[in-house]
This record gives sequence, C-alpha cells and structure tokens, in this order.
Amino acid sequence: MTTSPEGRAARRGRDGSTDGSRASLPTVVCANCGRTNRVPAAAEGSPRCGNCRAPLPWIAEAGDTDFGEVAEQASLPVLVDLWATWCGPCRMVSPALEQVAKDMAGRIKLVKVDIDKSPALARRFEVQAVPTLLILDHGRPVARQTGAAPANALRRWVGESLSTPRGPADSTSGRPR
Repeated sequence: MTTSPEGRAARRGRDGSTDGSRASLPTVVCANCGRTNRVPAAAEGSPRCGNCRAPLPWIAEAGDTDFGEVAEQASLPVLVDLWATWCGPCRMVSPALEQVAKDMAGRIKLVKVDIDKSPALARRFEVQAVPTLLILDHGRPVARQTGAAPANALRRWVGESLSTPRGPADSTSGRPR
C-alpha cells in the first residue's frame, strides 16, 4: 500500500522517525569547518562539532514542562529569552541574541521561552514586559534585563553579569539577595 508524502509525514515523529521515540534535534552548521551537527536541547557539557571539535552555539526552546531539564540543569550559564510572538521588539532582538550565542559558543546557552505558551514560567519570573532576558547560573537567576538591545550591548551585559560575584539566592524568589 502506498501513502502520500503528507500521510507518511503525519505518521513520522518531528525528527523523521516513525516511532516518535527521538525528540527533534535542530542542526547547527559549524562556523569553523562548515559541517552540520545535531544539537540536543538538553545534554551534559556543551555541544562541539563532531568533525573538528569546535564549540557550537547552543540555542534551544523550552516551555513550562521542560524548562528545568533544558535551562536549569544546564552545565553552562543560560541566557533566557522570555518573548511573545506578537511583540515587535522581541522579533527585533532575536537575531542579536542568536549572534551573542554564536559569539559565546561553548560559554553560554540561549533558551527561548514563548510566554504565551508557557504562562507558568511567565508568572514564576514575574514577567511584566517582553522581551525579558534572564541569566541563570546553575539554575539560579543572576541578572535580569527588560527590552531589546543590540548584540554588542547584550554581549557586554552577559559578560559583566557572569563575571560579577553573587551572594546566595533568596529561596522564595530565586533572585540574588
């Protein structure tokens, strides 16, 4: 029996597997050698090119159900972009954030969270305006910024935020004291 391509695609998982057992793995082209690599949303360490071992930018999406695994358990500091599809400044800052993730490959992970699809995270992080950017270090918020900015300003903010020593986090809000 033959099936149309649409029917076969409907039975396949997002990654093309037919049993749905593997999650979709986005691909990233290595800036060093040009090879395409699959990069999981959650893993230990940081992604490296399978060919030349150069660090790869780590950009993932997360929501209410997988944020802990994708962002809070990451071994690298995480730049969280809390955004919304209807937000013009969010769409403007997205390429700048991706450029920062590329420039700081191997040192940070960029996790994008659509607040309309993840209302629990929007409440948890007390999002009043979008885009709201957070930096998490070992799952703990260490810096926060609201609004769009150019890539060089974002890169500087991330670098300064990660180099500033922080006290223990407040157990109720998770914010530094």
